[in-house]
Amino acid sequence: MQRVEFDQDSTSAVNPVDDSSLTVEQAIANLHHQDKGLRYYAAWWLGRFRVRIPEAVTVLIEALEDEADRTSDDGYPLRRNAARALGKLGDTRAVPGLIACLDCSDYYVREAAAQSLGMLGDTTSIPGLMKLLAGGCAEATPIPGLPHLAQPYDAAIEALGALDAREAESLIQPFLEHPMELLQYAACRAMYQITANPTYGDRLIQALKNEKLQLRRAALADLGAIGYIKAADAIAQTLAENSLKLISLKGLLESEVKQTNDTLSADAIRVMDLMDNLL
Repeated sequence: MQRVEFDQDSTSAVNPVDDSSLTVEQAIANLHHQDKGLRYYAAWWLGRFRVRIPEAVTVLIEALEDEADRTSDDGYPLRRNAARALGKLGDTRAVPGLIACLDCSDYYVREAAAQSLGMLGDTTSIPGLMKLLAGGCAEATPIPGLPHLAQPYDAAIEALGALDAREAESLIQPFLEHPMELLQYAACRAMYQITANPTYGDRLIQALKNEKLQLRRAALADLGAIGYIKAADAIAQTLAENSLKLISLKGLLESEVKQTNDTLSADAIRVMDLMDNLL
């Protein structure tokens, strides 16, 4: 199972012209080009540079139904990039197309669609995301010969948490005891978002001590995503890259400032101090 731990792209709007190899007009045009490689790159580029214009969103939505770019194992590379890009552009016009992608035969298209639906924040996607958890932990087992499970369970769980899908609580809770730590962490993340119970945040703090770096990185991402302020010191002391700890602390700081109506609380100042020490 693959896990996207951090999006290294800037969350701010970037001037696409800064990349001299392509312009907005060329990228949009390339999504209709005969060259599959140009289409694939254009979809990535539009998302990477947050090209939030209607024409870009329209061509990316169209790309969600592409049949031409298909791998020998029935994967849809262009659809994957288009689904990822649409989550970054923040336009809810993409929601129906992304919901349809949850039924795609390509695992990675379903995963990208689930992640983007969580980013877009439209609750109409909740039923489709819940369908991905059908069968629960009993069916969330490795598939022989494949590097992933039957469904992108972690992406669906995280999206449901971001959407505050309280109706999905009974589906998510069993994953707290799943044998795979990444699914446990995803469940803790979502359950905290849904219930605000600190028990789940505390479990993620404990995960920062895991002997595996990959899992410590995942816990950093989850704590940043939920803005669990109690984790600030533990995040700063985690044996992981400072860049990832800074991203996680940034998530805590943004959440704290939002909750205190843009004023700097003592906790916010503490987080800022920790960030300064990591620079």
